Amino acid sequence: MSLKAIFRQLPLVVYFSPRGALSMPVGVLKFEEFELDRGRYELRRGDSVLKLEKIPMELLVLLAEGQGQLVTRDQIVERIWGKDVFLDTEHGINTAIRKIRQTLGDDPENPRFVQTVTGKGYRFIATTIPTKGNGNAGTPVPPLTDELAATLTSESSLRRAAQFVGLVLIASAGIAAVVFGLNVRGARDRVFSPSPRTQIHSLAVLPLENLSADPAQEYFADGMTDELITKLAKNAGLRVVSRTSVMQYKKVHRPLPDVARELGVDGILEGSVERSGGRVHINAQLIYAPQDRHLWAESYDRDLNDLASLQSELARTIARQVGLTTTPPAQPERRIKPEARDAYMLGRYYWFGDQPAKGREYFLKSIQLQPDYASAHAALADSYLAEMVFGGPKAELQEAMSRGEQEARRAIALDDSDGQAHLSLAAFHLLFAWDFKAAETESERSIELDPGYSEAHYMRANVLLVLQRIDEAVQEDRRSMEIDPRVRPAVLGDALLRKGQYDAAIAELRARAEVQPDGPDIHETLSSLYWQKGMLAESIHEFERVFVPESAAAMDAAFRYGGVRAALEWELAHWKKLQARMYISPLRFAQTSARLGRKAEALRYLEQAYAEHVPTLVFIQTEHDFDSLHSNPRYQAIVKKTGIPPAS
Repeated sequence: MSLKAIFRQLPLVVYFSPRGALSMPVGVLKFEEFELDRGRYELRRGDSVLKLEKIPMELLVLLAEGQGQLVTRDQIVERIWGKDVFLDTEHGINTAIRKIRQTLGDDPENPRFVQTVTGKGYRFIATTIPTKGNGNAGTPVPPLTDELAATLTSESSLRRAAQFVGLVLIASAGIAAVVFGLNVRGARDRVFSPSPRTQIHSLAVLPLENLSADPAQEYFADGMTDELITKLAKNAGLRVVSRTSVMQYKKVHRPLPDVARELGVDGILEGSVERSGGRVHINAQLIYAPQDRHLWAESYDRDLNDLASLQSELARTIARQVGLTTTPPAQPERRIKPEARDAYMLGRYYWFGDQPAKGREYFLKSIQLQPDYASAHAALADSYLAEMVFGGPKAELQEAMSRGEQEARRAIALDDSDGQAHLSLAAFHLLFAWDFKAAETESERSIELDPGYSEAHYMRANVLLVLQRIDEAVQEDRRSMEIDPRVRPAVLGDALLRKGQYDAAIAELRARAEVQPDGPDIHETLSSLYWQKGMLAESIHEFERVFVPESAAAMDAAFRYGGVRAALEWELAHWKKLQARMYISPLRFAQTSARLGRKAEALRYLEQAYAEHVPTLVFIQTEHDFDSLHSNPRYQAIVKKTGIPPAS
């Protein structure tokens, strides 16, 4: 190779830049309240210098210099990393854009500065005004004129430059050898000793961003998020926040450390999904939230027919990245037809959107397309049973019981490792069949399969409450809350109420109310606690918060006019009024009647609840409103027929 060829491959830093790097363009770009000083490598708002890391800063400069022109993702990669980089640049771009938006306070849905051009790249839409930089902006790279190039590439110049570079490299190698040989300041140990892996104990999978051009594909992105959470929750050593909790952050671009702090996790998984034709492309990145530090990133491109194996592979990879030991599945993943999975995901989308009937329609469609789809059968079972948890017209209740049991058993027959199917069957045995031993067995199996699933621990706690094993129930509810405190924020307070630890329960629920002030379950449970403590006015005021504003105002007026008794009478009348157009459980009437001291009336409503097979009747032994009835033969007859163990 000629000296000229060698010289052309040397970095410009050797002979151009006295500071060791190419300078940024000189000058300041002003846009709205910001100043981007390219010489100082600073972003300012007024007198404040805003923190922005190297790659986001370089990308911001690139976009701002484009002055409204589209900057493609390929152009970004070439400018920031170079053409032949072997990094996951898609994640790098997404992260840099997110940090730019956070710093500028830019809303991606209604941008002032950085506009996304779907499938293409980005453009900077704010007006930029070039001004002269103030202060020392650094020395720009001089233009490489023909005269300068000729001088630099003369044979004598090239030979001197090559000799100089050779001496520098030899000297550097010698110094490095001495430093490593003597282990100066532990240099050898720092380089060659393995770096400790950051351990993540809790993880939130943020809603995957839909990068498809079609907004109607949101259900697919949500479904992918949901299934990934489900697979990750199977790891006993990892606490995974539920779908319900993370969905509040969908399309909400906030600093990840803040999100992690609110969810009580130390790890965040974020990414995107793009569906095109028969293929799906997924980007995922794992972030150690306390330091907002990236630990891992990867991209996947697969056929839609391989989606199940892709999700399992992704879940195992993430588990390894957080320090868990994983094993490949004993059997290959069952192939699910894309159209069947589509229908299932749409069903889940509507289910979580409080449209259970619409969700059931798609679960049925999914099963029609693929009869051996276990998850669809389990979801269909839930759609039947959940609708009747608080009771209903007898014919509808019997239909739900029959179909729910049938679908749950079918799901288990297809896939005994489906924890959700065992959870559905546990709910059937506990609330509908009143077979508490079978409920205990199925709830144990559900936890064995999905130890990180908060709902599995919640169901187990319910079984233990009915079996009068209150201390164990409290521990299971505590575990459910540790995994995910937002899904059912009142369950631990309710368990402590049933145990008789009123002050501890009140403290627990008040803490939850600070985070979720509008949670109706929190206020209803607080109402029961205050009632048991004799704080009747406080009890009524908490219960008012369960109702819509008009009803709450009416109950408050009754309380102010006639006290606690008048408020309870209003409540009874309110339930009877609603009963004319919807099903109201007799247990509602029984509880209010018991508080009014009308024992005979309370017993009549309890007997009606038994006759109607109201599922939640199984919890009456730990409902303190009925404590005064325990010695009554009519009450004891109900307990005996239901099969509930006697109160301890």
